[in-house]
Amino acid sequence: MIIAKQKPLEEIRQMIASYSRILVLGCDTCVAVCFAGGEKEARILASALRMAEKLSGNPKEITEGAVKRQCEWEFLDDIKDRINEVEAVLSLACGVGVQALAERFPDKVILPGVNTLFMGMPIEEGLFSERCSGCGDCILDQTGGICPVTRCAKGLLNGPCGGYRNGKCEVDPNRDCAWVLIYERLKQRGQLERLKGPANLKNYSQMGHPRQIMAKPI
Repeated sequence: MIIAKQKPLEEIRQMIASYSRILVLGCDTCVAVCFAGGEKEARILASALRMAEKLSGNPKEITEGAVKRQCEWEFLDDIKDRINEVEAVLSLACGVGVQALAERFPDKVILPGVNTLFMGMPIEEGLFSERCSGCGDCILDQTGGICPVTRCAKGLLNGPCGGYRNGKCEVDPNRDCAWVLIYERLKQRGQLERLKGPANLKNYSQMGHPRQIMAKPI
């Protein structure tokens, strides 16, 4: 899932300073799971903004709402009347959702309320770890399902660097070395021979931006 973190309140207040009628719009998929921008977070943020603006002597009309996914226009169409009633929308979706809103409503000011961080998985409640960089050339079949492009601090493709110690990363001693994890995973499976050959060159051309894909039904 996409992991994001809500922007500081003061930064958000600066963004909305020029507008009097604002809709705080949550997204009830990825950012809701990571507690950054779901319906609950939209409600709490809207309340905090109303209070802060009132105390500053510049009260604003701030409402809140949420849709299932901001990255799909069909869900945005359900709230088009509410969007047309305000001057600006403070989106709590990831960067894709913000851009989807801006494309669907080009005459409306769309502001980002969160910082999009990475694609990750939940480790425990409230803790998420980056697992995929979306490189477009997946090699997880060769590395025991552990991605060195993302989980190695240096993105090494041919084994660990000389700086790892006791299974820990040279860059961050609190982080497990990705290549030690890969070795242990392949050893457990009896597949260490996968590490004996030369590493395949990475096709970094797949990471060119902006990317598009046409998906066809199977």
